Amino acid sequence: MLELKDVDFVRDGKALLSGVSLTAGEGERWALLGPNGAGKSTLLGLCGAVTHPTRGTVEILGRRLGTVDIRTLRESIGHVNPRHPLRSPLNIQDVVLTGLTGTIERMPRWQPTPAQEARALELIDLLGIGGLAGAHWTTLSQGERGRALIARALISDPRLLLLDEPSTGLDVAAREQLLETLDQIHLSHPHLTWVLVTHHLEELPTCTTHAALLRKGQVLSAGPVDDVISTELISATFDHPIEINRHAGRWTATTQRGTRHH
Repeated sequence: MLELKDVDFVRDGKALLSGVSLTAGEGERWALLGPNGAGKSTLLGLCGAVTHPTRGTVEILGRRLGTVDIRTLRESIGHVNPRHPLRSPLNIQDVVLTGLTGTIERMPRWQPTPAQEARALELIDLLGIGGLAGAHWTTLSQGERGRALIARALISDPRLLLLDEPSTGLDVAAREQLLETLDQIHLSHPHLTWVLVTHHLEELPTCTTHAALLRKGQVLSAGPVDDVISTELISATFDHPIEINRHAGRWTATTQRGTRHH
């Protein structure tokens, strides 16, 4: 579904990624972890065919960047960015439908089919915001917006879902609702591959299967989640002594002094 081989990404003479290799298979749910500035969003941009590597190869859904029409490729990729730049008061159903056109606003003269409108409402229900289908974007909380954007990403039936720090700006209750929603999506879309970017272990859903640790633009470790999210490797990634615990499928990170690490 996703294969990066020896990828470098250089911008303005600065290497943001160096020698990155990563392979994600069908139905795998990856967490991409690392401190601020580690290169997580840069790597996600490559996975979403938003940018091209300076060196190395990126294959998405079996198609190599540089040899394929990226607009066609992007139709199979759902991208969730909590900083969605919508400014107009579209209602949630319309926001979700923009996922079919890959635009921020509704396309002029474009009309969804009745089946597409029904699918939008079905996804809005799945995401737990069915009662808000007619609510305007400008009136929504950050948590409601986040779930609407996941519905928007899913409406095109993508094979790959990219989540860029989806818990940004959420309070604890909204974060927990979002994580429950991601676990539900795993059940309803078992073949969907996803990559979720975060720097908080508490923000990983229980259905996470794999993890990659990024530090200073390089992959420190990547593989099955139980092998990668360990006290030793997380401490090395964040350059701080962090103790990792897992309870009921969720992770917590504390410093050795017992204070919460953020």
